[in-house]
Amino acid sequence: MSNIPYAEVIGDPIAHSKSPLIHGFWLEALGLAGDYRRAHVTLDALAAFVAERRNDPDWRGCNVTIPHKLAVMDLVDDPGNVRGTIGAMNTLVRQKDGTLIGTNTDAAGFYAPLAGLDLEGAPVAVVGAGGAARAVLFALARAKVGHVTILNRSPLKAMGLLATFGLRGEVVALDAQLPPAALLVNSSSLGMSGHPPLDLDLSPLPDEAIVYDLVYSPLRTGLLQTAEARGLDTVDGLDMLIGQAALAFELFFGSAPPEGRDEELRALLMA
Repeated sequence: MSNIPYAEVIGDPIAHSKSPLIHGFWLEALGLAGDYRRAHVTLDALAAFVAERRNDPDWRGCNVTIPHKLAVMDLVDDPGNVRGTIGAMNTLVRQKDGTLIGTNTDAAGFYAPLAGLDLEGAPVAVVGAGGAARAVLFALARAKVGHVTILNRSPLKAMGLLATFGLRGEVVALDAQLPPAALLVNSSSLGMSGHPPLDLDLSPLPDEAIVYDLVYSPLRTGLLQTAEARGLDTVDGLDMLIGQAALAFELFFGSAPPEGRDEELRALLMA
């Protein structure tokens, strides 16, 4: 045991995660005793990992990334009915009595950079139908967007998501032509280091469209570079990463991240 409070991020793969840099920066800035680590956990080892951590009083919880956001729901308590709403968990929090609670900070983290925009009735395109897509669609449904086009390998899985979140739309293949969407979101791992690229023809998008890529390794993905070359506004994966991390940090360590340090943090993450 560490004798100081610690949290971590789990996934497979996990070496690319920037979460330890983010939480470490905030801990140091606030002068808090604590640590934040990364742990490589395979799907087969997930249940044993959660059971072991549950008995460690120094462990405050963990962030959950690919491919565990659905599987962890079977291993923890769900007082906020995350299963029945978003349907994916990205944060586990250990209570003092050893109870583990699952929640989701992805939806709020995703929406934060878009909060000042009026997306009501706007057509949207989303790539992917995994755990991250669930958080994205949950947030977009709350924003009352219009027609949603999901590009995904498995049409059946994606159609179920439209129904789950009460969204009007359609599902098309990954290589289908994009609709004239006001917002394009990549919620898949395509374009991430070590994964296949995401090659999309952005010409159908209007000039005022926003392209938002949740991938942050690399930060300037091929999709964002193509969007910038067309003169489109872009949002990179650090915005969502920092936004969801801020909510998790307060759950883990009992303090909000320091204010006014975001540019310094972004510079650290991009170094």
